[in-house]
Amino acid sequence: MAKKWTHRLRKWMTNKMELPADVMMDLPRVTMVGQLHIYIENHRGLLVFTDSELRLLLTQGQLLVRGRSFVIKTILPEELLLEGKIEEIHYLNE
Repeated sequence: MAKKWTHRLRKWMTNKMELPADVMMDLPRVTMVGQLHIYIENHRGLLVFTDSELRLLLTQGQLLVRGRSFVIKTILPEELLLEGKIEEIHYLNE
């Protein structure tokens, strides 16, 4: 119950104070440059990495990226830059 109330409060604050939703609501920020690069901020950790698949843990669920020739160019505690041929991006609500 408290978690639901907290979520509503954060959403209200985001709207009223015009703050970025990714910061206030602990959401990931995903930035793509064509199909060549994907920059993901505010993730909770790397779960799977191969040359054709990347799976990241999010606060709510997971992010799955599929493609070819993947190379992690930068990895920091909450940021990741992936390079390769990006074909699919899915949010998994598990």
